[in-house]
Amino acid sequence: MIRVVLADDDRLVRGGLKALLQAEGDIAVVGEAADGQEAVRLCAAVRPDVVVMDIRMPVRDGVSATRELMGLAGRPRVLVLTTFDLDEVVDDAIAAGADGFLLKRATPEELVVGIRAVAAGDAVVSPSVTRRLFEGYAARTDPDHVRAVRLTEREADVLRALAEGLSNPEIARSLHLSVETVKTHIKHLLAKLDVRDRTQAVVWAYRTGFAYRKR
Repeated sequence: MIRVVLADDDRLVRGGLKALLQAEGDIAVVGEAADGQEAVRLCAAVRPDVVVMDIRMPVRDGVSATRELMGLAGRPRVLVLTTFDLDEVVDDAIAAGADGFLLKRATPEELVVGIRAVAAGDAVVSPSVTRRLFEGYAARTDPDHVRAVRLTEREADVLRALAEGLSNPEIARSLHLSVETVKTHIKHLLAKLDVRDRTQAVVWAYRTGFAYRKR
């Protein structure tokens, strides 16, 4: 069972999300928060697997709340809900440690799949914003600051797949590997790139231009 906390200042939005998720046999909503401060307190108390986090909330926004959640023991995965006009805030959320991003107009199916994916350790970014968001990183990066990292051919393939937004099972199928082998490659990638998680690895791939290089 995936335990979820909903953090959004709109009661109707929370109610709709709760009704949607409670209909799923493997997801349980264990708490609701109307602001970021309440979300942090609630997560410390109920220890959910995933927090569905709004960005703009009173008292404390979703970015600062996400940053504090990263310091919790057994911290929850954070799936941020965003809109097209919040790229700069999403940038901050990535730095804060968010594990995924979906547009608020995502379909119910996309939200459910996204929650399951981040709970399983995958990074989730809405396909509609992925390339525009990360191309923005590349445009702002000084090429003189790009670090040389030596990746094996297989690690490079896995990183390209991550940059395309593929999940671990999808990467495994496309590269004819086991899921466990994919996880091992990702672990090595994170260490070599000196990044915290797979979302940060994708950011690195776009910032350095690696995502645009041909094999």
